[in-house]
Amino acid sequence: MHGLSSPVRLRILTALRQSSLTVTQLCEAVGAGQTAVSNHLRLMRELGLVSGNRDGRNVRYDLYDDHVMALLDGVLGHVAYLPTGVETSPQDK
Repeated sequence: MHGLSSPVRLRILTALRQSSLTVTQLCEAVGAGQTAVSNHLRLMRELGLVSGNRDGRNVRYDLYDDHVMALLDGVLGHVAYLPTGVETSPQDK
């Protein structure tokens, strides 16, 4: 699934698994810039992986529903069994 193909998107989803977060909080949690995080969130909203709710001047993001949580658990479980040394594409570094 395209929405889960980026390590940054997986880190965003993993962070949202713990609690709802703003873009600024997600930037800090995943170590990426605001533009990159916002672009990833836009794509994941379009794919129905995350939802955003306005909280004053900020938007707080959450996993869309329990199905996304189950999907993420499955992906993370699979990744845990991958052999070490698997290379990522240069754009993900």
